[in-house]
Amino acid sequence: MASVFSRLSAMSLLLGLVACGAPGVNNTDATESKGVKVVTTFLPITLFTEAVAGDCADVTALIPPNLGPHDFQATPSDLTDLSGANVLVKNGLGMEEFLDDLISSAENKDLVVIDSSTGVKTIKAAGGGHHDDHHDDHHDDHHVAEHHDHGHGHSHGEYDPHIWLDPVRAAQQVENIRDGLVKADPSCAEGYKNNAEQFTAKLKELNTEFTEKLKPYSGKTFVAFHDFATYFANRYSLKAEFLVDLPEMNPSPADLQRVAAQVKASGLKALLSEPQEGKRSFNALAKDLGVNIVEFNPLETGSAESAKVPGTYFEVMRFNVNNLVKAIGD
Repeated sequence: MASVFSRLSAMSLLLGLVACGAPGVNNTDATESKGVKVVTTFLPITLFTEAVAGDCADVTALIPPNLGPHDFQATPSDLTDLSGANVLVKNGLGMEEFLDDLISSAENKDLVVIDSSTGVKTIKAAGGGHHDDHHDDHHDDHHVAEHHDHGHGHSHGEYDPHIWLDPVRAAQQVENIRDGLVKADPSCAEGYKNNAEQFTAKLKELNTEFTEKLKPYSGKTFVAFHDFATYFANRYSLKAEFLVDLPEMNPSPADLQRVAAQVKASGLKALLSEPQEGKRSFNALAKDLGVNIVEFNPLETGSAESAKVPGTYFEVMRFNVNNLVKAIGD
């Protein structure tokens, strides 16, 4: 991310030149838009915000859907988007570590920032355990997913940021986005509230569906490529292991030995890879262990088309659960 920060001053200068040359562009766009201009960070936040915004706001993703937050490098157009936005919606919990410098460079004093993680119960990023900022249902207090520090270090914050993969926490994120948009744009309050109510109802139904489907596998262990699945595993009484902390890391020999031991001990039938990783990281290991590779999509990336359709979340999560059952099924 250092390259992002080092380029911000130059981008600010470019942005200033553009702004001086075309002072009326943003105003024209605003009059032709649905309403407030909302910028989101990455795919799940875009999906949730699109669901809540409906016809009330224009939603633009800061990070292209085909890139994850770890791969993002800011450009002058990103600063332009932020400088002209009314609202920025982020996941929070250190997932978008580049944002503070980017927001500062955009010099948009009226920008409203919605942190969708506000009030969501979190799990520490290393060493396991819970941090209770606010209430959550008691389920989490009794089923803590395995979550270990493997000595790589971690570029996220103190708490695991992957809250969107738990449908219950995702519903809380949607409610935070609703509240933020209602405050920023009271003229469409009823629209935001109705849209959020419909989407959170579907999230709660999804949680019920997954609870029933995964109940027979309570206590089972699965192995994913990078460390994204703790909240999901925690919700459904599963145990999550992983090869590396972050998706851009290369596994060490110790990582491979640890996962091999875990697979043998648990009788796991498949390793869970990710769309952006393909099968390359798990191929040799899976062959050695005599197991298959199936995909679990952590929703950090997707297509431009899928990012505009909130239903993508449900489609991908059902795909994930079906593949997970293949991995840990009897």
